[in-house]
Amino acid sequence: MSSNVVSSVKLCCRLDLNFIAQNAWNVEYNPKNYKALVMRIREPRTTAVIYKSGNIVCTGAKSEDQSQVATRRFARKVQKLGFPVSFLDFKVQNVVASCSIFPVILLLDVSIYEPELFPGLFYYVMPGITVTIFASGKMAFTGAKTVADIYRAFETIYPVLSRFRRP
Repeated sequence: MSSNVVSSVKLCCRLDLNFIAQNAWNVEYNPKNYKALVMRIREPRTTAVIYKSGNIVCTGAKSEDQSQVATRRFARKVQKLGFPVSFLDFKVQNVVASCSIFPVILLLDVSIYEPELFPGLFYYVMPGITVTIFASGKMAFTGAKTVADIYRAFETIYPVLSRFRRP
């Protein structure tokens, strides 16, 4: 199962994105297209969207711990450029995961399935967690706050899907 953790943090200071773009590596900033700066690091392999308000949204981490390490590294890079950074309100916003099991027949009762509009079936596994299931057996989980929630959702839906296994 592969996952992607999306988190946010506040740096508690205003940022000069032009200055950061000119003095940092692995940065993309084009204010005509998008008002935020995009910064990447290799370890853990993540991407941050940094706003002039001092908010950072980090994507690409494989776990909550990796996400926190990555946001701290982004904050440290900004701090090294001379900004009075404070690391405040770190929060995991969303965990997205995908996996593949056996092919299934898409006929679940507690779901939304309109094959003319979208080939996947939306199934609400737990409060806040939705899984998109395709006939091939590929699934995408969204809305979780922890990787453990993803595993609980998988354990909940697996017995249901077993009944709809394609022969």
